[in-house]
Amino acid sequence: MDCLFCKIVAGEIPANRIYEDDEVIAFNDINPQAPTHALIIPRKHIDTLNAADESDKSALGAMSLAAAKIAEQQGFAQSGYRTVMNCNEHGGQTVYHIHLHLLGGKAMGWPPYQDTLKTA
Repeated sequence: MDCLFCKIVAGEIPANRIYEDDEVIAFNDINPQAPTHALIIPRKHIDTLNAADESDKSALGAMSLAAAKIAEQQGFAQSGYRTVMNCNEHGGQTVYHIHLHLLGGKAMGWPPYQDTLKTA
């Protein structure tokens, strides 16, 4: 398998790891969109959220709990943060190993970006 994130999990590609436990690893995004922009990935390869099944519930929950822990460690849990998981091309997914974006350290606006509505 030629998965970038699986190679990070295996230690074949370096990443600035900021959190890890038995189920997930978190590291800083190389193209940050906020003062803190981390990616939280399960150690197990799951292509997309659509590919997750009942056996993945623990890993999916661990991703959210890791986001809360990192937000606390980074000092913005109380002021707030955003988590985002993209799914497939129209959802903005570019690496096909599910990952949760954690963005914090600044006020977030809504909508998250200004774009014209595009249809498939």
